[in-house]
Amino acid sequence: MELAGKTALVTGGAVRVGKAIALMLAQNGANVVINYFSSDTSAKETVQEIEALGVSALAIQANVSKHNDVLNMVQQSKEQFGGIDVLVNSASLFKGTEFPTDDMSAWHQVTRILIDGSFYCTNAVAPYMLMKEAGVIINMVDLSAWIPAKGMMAHSVGKSALLAMTRQLAVELSPHIRVNAVAPGPVLPPPDYSEAQAQATANSTLLKRWGSPDDVTQAIKFLIDADYITGEFITVDGGERYGTREFWDES
Repeated sequence: MELAGKTALVTGGAVRVGKAIALMLAQNGANVVINYFSSDTSAKETVQEIEALGVSALAIQANVSKHNDVLNMVQQSKEQFGGIDVLVNSASLFKGTEFPTDDMSAWHQVTRILIDGSFYCTNAVAPYMLMKEAGVIINMVDLSAWIPAKGMMAHSVGKSALLAMTRQLAVELSPHIRVNAVAPGPVLPPPDYSEAQAQATANSTLLKRWGSPDDVTQAIKFLIDADYITGEFITVDGGERYGTREFWDES
């Protein structure tokens, strides 16, 4: 798909990798809708950066785990731009979940964003794409879709479900809408990471280094351009999925 003149919606698009995705889309000529939940200041700053690139942007506060919020967000996008041509389901809540537990709040928070939110957003934009007989959807997963981490059940299950949803949506929305996934690895250290933690993470990859948000956006751009790829995923992790075992063997 040629991005110039198209409109993209990026959930969780105000900060970190989501922001990098939004800026890449704008740099390639797309108008961008920035969805955010609590990052109001960052969303406004991202809109300004996008508009400086010569395209239009709109920041919309919405909790993607709430169906009515998603419907309102997509309606605002239609009123501003006519419809959504590219959807990037990037919103995520990285939060631990104890198991077993008597408190279900973390489970519901995380899975409703990853599973329900991605479903709601795709369901809301699909009719426009089907009408135009063109559209691209990218779902953001991560290593947890293959290798679960202790204490992160909701996140691991949510990302696994989103990967499965990618394949299912590719079937449901064929032949005109393509659906793929990108699985970033270590590209942005958490703000609270120590130098030792950052180095240990780098050592767990085959390439022995961190990547960058640009590595992720290049993969997304490739999948937007690649008109004969659907139902697939690309890992952008420096070989972390395989390097983790190597790191254990050397320890």
